[in-house]
Amino acid sequence: MARSSSGIIVATLTVAALAGVGFLAFQAEAAPDHPAAHASGQAAGKAKDGEQGKDKAAGAAGQEQAKAPNAVPENSGTGLRVVYGLAQKRVWLVGSDGKATRTFEVAPSTVNPPAGSYLVTSRTPTVTGSDGVPIEHVVRFHRDAAGIVFGFSSAVDGSSPNPDSTKKTGGIREQPADGRAMWEFAVNNTPVVVVP
Repeated sequence: MARSSSGIIVATLTVAALAGVGFLAFQAEAAPDHPAAHASGQAAGKAKDGEQGKDKAAGAAGQEQAKAPNAVPENSGTGLRVVYGLAQKRVWLVGSDGKATRTFEVAPSTVNPPAGSYLVTSRTPTVTGSDGVPIEHVVRFHRDAAGIVFGFSSAVDGSSPNPDSTKKTGGIREQPADGRAMWEFAVNNTPVVVVP
């Protein structure tokens, strides 16, 4: 009798273990990151797998191309500096190691500064911009012969400028978070390199 009761226990435990494994397999199959294959979708799934391979290859190539526009422009100096790309309407905050710590797009006004090397000449925490909008984190780096002042700033309300084409202004508008980063990075006498 003892043998048959131990056999029943072993059989019961085996059935319970198999049921547990079956339940775990069911859960794994139903998990969101592992969609179940349906008979009508299997052929489409195989076709999609081929497309996904092409998409991954195209995506990798696209990522490489996307990195290039954000790379610090060549011939933009060395060491710690702010680089402003006129054509890209982009700024790079470059550390002393020559690597960008931050890059972001900007919205220039009606006049661009000439390409060249400058230094941050003055900074103002808050003021009203030439467009009448309250701005903050003003970092100036050049005044041309006509008296146009060039500098970076951000609108307190986060708006982009709508420059009046009849006015010659040199403000370069940033988003508020970028303006704060510029303010912290570009103290007086920090080099600013403007590239075409």
